[in-house]
Amino acid sequence: MTLIKLFLLITLFVLVIAMILSLIRLIYSKTLWDKILMLNLMSAKVVLFIAVYAVYLERLVLLDIAITYGIIGFLTMTLLSKFIMAGSRQK
Repeated sequence: MTLIKLFLLITLFVLVIAMILSLIRLIYSKTLWDKILMLNLMSAKVVLFIAVYAVYLERLVLLDIAITYGIIGFLTMTLLSKFIMAGSRQK
């Protein structure tokens, strides 16, 4: 195993630990904005995980999936924040 592969495996392990800690903070956060922030953080970590995993496997197709997931995550957070700022549902 080369040094780069070992570094990528360590990075993947650290990202998984960071995602678990973010999930715990998401569950125990009190305010709605903290929950949205943790969802955004987890979305960014998933994009990082997919990108590092793509480099580890040497499959560049996964980078397209990471970019797509990042765009979807950004749009979701933007629309969710706008929905909450507008006062949820309006009749």
